[in-house]
Amino acid sequence: MARKFLYFIALLIVMVIAALLALRIWSVELTRFAFVPRGSFEAQAPLRAGTYDDPAMWVSRPGTANDPAQYHPEGTPAAPQGKAFVFFIHPTSYLARDHWNGPIEDEDARYRTALFVRGMASAFNGEAAVFVPYYRQAAFGSFLVNRPETLKARAVAYGDVRAAFRAFVAAVPANAPIVLAGHSQGALHLMHLLQDEVKGTPIASRIAAAYMIGWPVSPAHDLPQTGMPACSAADQTGCALSWMSFADPPEASLMLDTYRAEPGLDGKAKGAEPVLCTNPLNGGAAPDAPGTANLGTMVPSNDLTTGKLTKLGVPARCDARSGLLLIGEGPDLGPYVLPGNNYHVYDVPLFWANVRADVARRTAAWLAKQPAPR
Repeated sequence: MARKFLYFIALLIVMVIAALLALRIWSVELTRFAFVPRGSFEAQAPLRAGTYDDPAMWVSRPGTANDPAQYHPEGTPAAPQGKAFVFFIHPTSYLARDHWNGPIEDEDARYRTALFVRGMASAFNGEAAVFVPYYRQAAFGSFLVNRPETLKARAVAYGDVRAAFRAFVAAVPANAPIVLAGHSQGALHLMHLLQDEVKGTPIASRIAAAYMIGWPVSPAHDLPQTGMPACSAADQTGCALSWMSFADPPEASLMLDTYRAEPGLDGKAKGAEPVLCTNPLNGGAAPDAPGTANLGTMVPSNDLTTGKLTKLGVPARCDARSGLLLIGEGPDLGPYVLPGNNYHVYDVPLFWANVRADVARRTAAWLAKQPAPR
């Protein structure tokens, strides 16, 4: 009996080792199998005109009950509310394989959206208002393959974001500064929004800053098409910031290879040059910053529903070769660190207090440049 038990344990060990080996060898294939949508792409018409006049189409906006963007983690210092209006595009929260575009009414996606907005968009709520639209986001699995369906899904999602942005511009005061922000898929849509709706228009003069976080941005092929220079000073306005957080040692070759396989906003192939990296601890004034410059990390609870602002001393350094933002060993913020020491989910929480201060500083600088009323 004891011998049979030992055989059973040995068999379990072999099975676990085999599973781990398979995961290591075929991790990309297994991930694609788990997340890439199974069916064909479903063509979808643009949303009807006036759709975003409905408050129900917004995760967050003034008047939203239990607004996740207005969350204040424990330890947030009191501060006067600013005068800018924020348009934030949330990251991918639709993980199912049923559709190439997540239905707006999908309850699981809406729950995760609220978590992401609470953890990320809350850093921007020191300003007058934060607007976060629901949209028919491209499914998570659509970003794992290079198929025609991928671009079609992104186009549907971007069409919704574009319509929401136009509704946002119409709803806020015509002379107020605007802060634009997006994370991951949201940052991708923000790049196109800057190219199509902001560059060369009167809106461009109102942008205090654009935060394209968690998505690789090419300084040569993407950034010029947005009309925004890279932020290189803490009080600079009308500029763009971007970073992707990795602990040491980083492994981002698959992500960077995928990024380089797609053309830039200018339609040209990208080279091996580093992606845009803005150090969030100093607003781009220098590539390196010590942990003492970190004003506070929002440490989330295990279920991500609450957070506490804590000084963990997380440093940040823009790697000159890759453009990744390196944070040393990386703190323990929970179970959602991705393979390769990728702190993607924590891109904003890691530097929550610095992002908040950065938005306030750039907004104040924008307002200081405006002519005094007569």
